[in-house]
Amino acid sequence: MKIGFIGLGQMGTGMAKNLIAAGHQVKLYNRTRSKAEALAGDGATVAETIADACSGEAVFTMLPDDRALAGIVDGPDGILENLPKGALHISSSTISVAMAERLAAAHSEKGQAFLAAPVFGRPEMAAAGKLFVVAGGAEAAIETAKPLFDAIGQRTFAISEEPKGASLVKLSGNFLIASVIESLGEAIALVDKGGIDKKAYLELLTSTIFGAPVYKTYGGLIVEENFEPAGFPAPLGKKDVDLAMQAGDALNVPLPIASLLHDRFLRLLAHGGENLDWSAMGALAAKDAGKRD
Repeated sequence: MKIGFIGLGQMGTGMAKNLIAAGHQVKLYNRTRSKAEALAGDGATVAETIADACSGEAVFTMLPDDRALAGIVDGPDGILENLPKGALHISSSTISVAMAERLAAAHSEKGQAFLAAPVFGRPEMAAAGKLFVVAGGAEAAIETAKPLFDAIGQRTFAISEEPKGASLVKLSGNFLIASVIESLGEAIALVDKGGIDKKAYLELLTSTIFGAPVYKTYGGLIVEENFEPAGFPAPLGKKDVDLAMQAGDALNVPLPIASLLHDRFLRLLAHGGENLDWSAMGALAAKDAGKRD
């Protein structure tokens, strides 16, 4: 397929590389042009403008938040005004439910298709083409995008016929991951202060009833205190928890644990954690227990 790809951060770079490797003709756009130039060749070219990246059958966006996405979508030079009728905008960004709803309506008015297709997985999974894609949108649009999803992920879940449903699922999942990070940090701090070896404890957990990848990945980062470079920066973790709370407000669903996580992220950021991985929140319990400075 002839596609555009906008947003070449850690996740977007891996995704774009796999789309190129799968044989798709990809036009790359990034505000920092050098990131696009680094991937050019072998079926990929650098788009001079957002409009140029929108000249094919589909365009991906992989951007950090609603504001960044709006800056690419809106205005005379944006996706809405330049994507051909019948073409597809695939947003793999983790965005608010309200933003997904707005984009679905705006693209429909333009005769374009919109899919919310956020992904689960860290940068190493993006590089390996092993992401999990959560797709929301019309069945026909999801079917059109299937070859693209197959290139970036190991499985696609068609979760809803409305894009906002995929955004809600993604936010709920990131809320759960943040909950795991906090609870792991507290449990590790408890046994560590009681004289138990942290690595041995984690091995016990992940070899028995907590064998899920999320415990292995984030438990390892917490035990090793391996928070730099950030695979997923802490400010984005706070952003996603806050968006989950917004979704809860809209649906009258209390999320008391999310409120706690919001405060824990604030504490991390207040003490210089802006550039750390969001798993650094799991180290706060050790500080509170007097185990770390």
